[in-house]
Amino acid sequence: MLYNEKELAALLREVKTIAIVGAVDKPGRPVDRVGRALIDMGFTVIPVHPKRTGVWGLETYTSLKDIPHPVDIVDLFRASEFCADHAREVLELDSLPRCFWMQSGIFNPEARAMLEPKGVMVVEDLCLKVEAERLLPEAR
Repeated sequence: MLYNEKELAALLREVKTIAIVGAVDKPGRPVDRVGRALIDMGFTVIPVHPKRTGVWGLETYTSLKDIPHPVDIVDLFRASEFCADHAREVLELDSLPRCFWMQSGIFNPEARAMLEPKGVMVVEDLCLKVEAERLLPEAR
């Protein structure tokens, strides 16, 4: 399902916590720019990476299942072929996120088919930073 601007703007106004899967704080990487921008916009960002620690100076978790509290958005910086595995991981969480967001260039119909029937909004091929800046001018 494609979401219109009103739906995305409403989501972005309501969410507070964003888990970024594939988080890396290496300057010049898109994930670094997005993570830092979301932090600057006031979102609580939770970095997720299987090997890195202390991304953006924040506690970094090895997987979504390790995060000790619910998150509102799972933002994926992983290749499309890994997204279905992350969707399965989301379905194992005690509390489902409101949104499973795949960054620009990332699509996975299998992930969408798993999550949408469970009430999780699935966004594909959009940059969360770009959409937040565009739809929430007050956050810039």
